[in-house]
Amino acid sequence: MYNYRLFGLLAVLIGLPFTALAQQQEEEIIVTGKYLYTDQVNALKTPTPIIDVPQSLSIITADQITLQGFTSIGDIIDYTPGVNTSQGEGHRDAVVFRGVRSTADFFIDGVRDDVQYYRPLYNLEQVEILRGPNALFFGRGGTGGILNRVTKRGVIGENFTGYKASSNTYGEFDVQVDGNFSASAHSAFRINAFYEGLNNHRDFYDGDRFGVNPTAKFELGMNTTLDLSYEYIDHDRAIDRGIPTGADGRPVKDFDEIVFGDPERNYQELEAHVLRASLQHDFAEQLKANVSLFYGDYDKLYQNFYASGYAQATTPEVVTLDGYVDTTQRENLMFSGNLIGGFGTGVINHTIVAGAEYIDTSSNQDRFNSFWDTTADDNEVFTVSRPLNLRGDVGVNASGVTTTNSFSADLNDDTHVDIEVFSAYIQDEIEVSDKLDVIVGVRFDSFDIKVLNVPAAATRSRKDEEVTPRVGLVFKPRENISLYGSYSESFLPRSGEQYANINGSNNQLDPNTFTNLEAGIKWDFAQSLSLTAAVFEIEQSSPQVADNDPATLDVIDTKIEGVEVQLKGLITDRWFVSAGYSYLDGEQVNRAGPTGLRPRELPENMFSLWNSFQVTDKLGLGLGLTYQDESFINNGNSAVLPSYTRIDASAYYDVSDKLRLQVNVENLTDKLYFPNAHSTHQATVGAPLNARVTISGRF
Repeated sequence: MYNYRLFGLLAVLIGLPFTALAQQQEEEIIVTGKYLYTDQVNALKTPTPIIDVPQSLSIITADQITLQGFTSIGDIIDYTPGVNTSQGEGHRDAVVFRGVRSTADFFIDGVRDDVQYYRPLYNLEQVEILRGPNALFFGRGGTGGILNRVTKRGVIGENFTGYKASSNTYGEFDVQVDGNFSASAHSAFRINAFYEGLNNHRDFYDGDRFGVNPTAKFELGMNTTLDLSYEYIDHDRAIDRGIPTGADGRPVKDFDEIVFGDPERNYQELEAHVLRASLQHDFAEQLKANVSLFYGDYDKLYQNFYASGYAQATTPEVVTLDGYVDTTQRENLMFSGNLIGGFGTGVINHTIVAGAEYIDTSSNQDRFNSFWDTTADDNEVFTVSRPLNLRGDVGVNASGVTTTNSFSADLNDDTHVDIEVFSAYIQDEIEVSDKLDVIVGVRFDSFDIKVLNVPAAATRSRKDEEVTPRVGLVFKPRENISLYGSYSESFLPRSGEQYANINGSNNQLDPNTFTNLEAGIKWDFAQSLSLTAAVFEIEQSSPQVADNDPATLDVIDTKIEGVEVQLKGLITDRWFVSAGYSYLDGEQVNRAGPTGLRPRELPENMFSLWNSFQVTDKLGLGLGLTYQDESFINNGNSAVLPSYTRIDASAYYDVSDKLRLQVNVENLTDKLYFPNAHSTHQATVGAPLNARVTISGRF
């Protein structure tokens, strides 16, 4: 029934008057006053104006990241419609794209970045968030959308050094450096680096992060450019899995200052080496090619204890802890190439993007459960206290008995995975007339996985070959308005996002498939102000072995429907606004049909608003809020994340054109809130009122 409401809202939006419209933005980047605005998305293999993309998306520039004081991907997500954060077990970025949780649909410069960690922002030009399944350019995954980070590259003909240093209420601090050196008329070198000392409002939380990213740009000829990049990442941080829910299914507020873990064993370590190369060549004005090479070597360890059971009604004074240690060694080698060409057939013009991609991944991972000598099990019961009576694997349980844990006695799994993926795709953007574009494309993926179960000395394998189409229609009644409709598909192999194994029946089942049907409007009111709105329906089809006949399959279809609206840009030359709203609805389905249960982590309504005001030539102020409806932590709908509204603010003063002082205040009203969770007894405690002071500049 809600289909009619959603499309009714879109009809109202489309029905807005077309009078008094400014001409479409012609430049890729415009600087007006103190604010940077861009409308070019780079994740689609070639820079494309937002207005010409038949898909809902958001772009967050480096300037906006600085102005709003964002320090993480999660901060960006809070102010983006259609997406929300998941806890990620305290050691990784986890995004819920239109109700579909993902830890792997991340890209860097359009190349897959599927390792689980917290991605830094120090070397970025912008972040692009595309919503809706679309395997055409991204391959497997992307089931609800993707997040692409666009990195800084060398700038030929310029020499500059940028810097930024900040510290917050808790003593957390970071320093960043961005230096560009033009070596000749045809080459430039750039280096971005950062160091961050971690701290926050939770007991025992600490850690540090370091990253350095030297890059080089070479003009090899009039029509050929080579970009080279190396990044070293070294991250260490405490892991906090949050607090339990009580008898009412909501986080227990009295526990908001308790860490349910071991101060010495809840931590993560990550070391990574990432090499990237990109070669671009223009054969002619209408024929271009680009080739990219990516190699990543990752070594990660995380171990933790967390609350796995709590019964407030019967035993409110005790909590059950579980835990594990997990290691991953992964190597990713990716090679891709694209040919972009334009030609005409009569009065119809074509822009063709044809490409191929090869991925070779080797991933070894193992996990040991906790093992308590008192229970000979991975679970032990402790008295709730601050702090818990547990440190360095030794504690006193709820019975007053000393208990000791071992992270080497209970092997959960040990697998070695090898993956080969070959993909080929083609898309034709057909300009039927000045007002009408038709986009059609198709992709072929061959996904071949082999998994060695080390303890059992058993190897399983599976090969999936999938064809995924994309169709779009863009109608532009005026240059600054587009009405679009699109249909796209994606798939996810049964080995999952992190393809740890294909045990049980997983090596027998076809991938889950996802389809996205979307319609929307994009309207550039003025040179730097745009409105986008969309209605959509995502359907997931999941083959399952039939209960009554294992030789047959049941295909379970579930749907998520919604609306997204975003307004972004300059209201006046002194007032920048970024506002977003999303409405999401869905129902879990099983073999028997609709269950009446709502999918987990699916808030019905989400709203965000950020205003930046240029009060004087030197003084700027910012004010924003983010609202999230209540949502369910678990699929059983027995645990709830309460709704919340958080208000943030900022102020900056330009001492000179080379020095800025800035303060960002988070949670201005000091509200206790719980932004996300991982499971029933692991709800994240949001930060109380805190401030971050920043000094930045360029010389």
